[in-house]
Amino acid sequence: MTVKQQIVETSLEQFLKYGIRKMTIQKLIAPLGISTKTVYKYFSDKEKLLKECLTLHYARMFEKIEMVEQSSPNPVASLCNLWNQALAADFGVNHAFYHDLNYYYPALQDAVFARNSKKTTLAITSILRQGTTEGLFRKGLKPLLVLKAMGVMYNSLTRTGEFKKLGLDPALLAEHTIFTYLRGICTPKGIHELESFNQSK
Repeated sequence: MTVKQQIVETSLEQFLKYGIRKMTIQKLIAPLGISTKTVYKYFSDKEKLLKECLTLHYARMFEKIEMVEQSSPNPVASLCNLWNQALAADFGVNHAFYHDLNYYYPALQDAVFARNSKKTTLAITSILRQGTTEGLFRKGLKPLLVLKAMGVMYNSLTRTGEFKKLGLDPALLAEHTIFTYLRGICTPKGIHELESFNQSK
């Protein structure tokens, strides 16, 4: 791993753990024991470094989507695994990270996310179409609309403080939002697969 890659890896870990706004270049690289001068050799400021960190972060998220899609036995299990994995990752992150990202760097986040959003959209809508073909999801569903609806619910759980006020376990929150919606788009055959998935956890 190059020095530049080490800086990005370590900085991403620090951002996810402590948030963005309060982190200085010096704090970000403290675990590496290198000078800020070394960082500025590769990145002119914190925002440039953050951009590289976000690029890595979202690229990894897409890799996980591909892995889940390939390893799941059916489209219902694929969606369940995707949401569970995403929730586990997001609730393992300091809430300040997404707050700072959305409040102080929305344009940067949108620009970086856009690079992988098309791939992500294609992967998940493909799962939805496959599930409809296999009789697991209801006919006539608009995959893009379903994805957007689930995305709105997901973002409300992980990117805002709206549900945090309730003080409930992330799994319980997801059960009453995303997974209730997922059950609603399933056929009886799909519901059977969903219940089998829940019993196997």
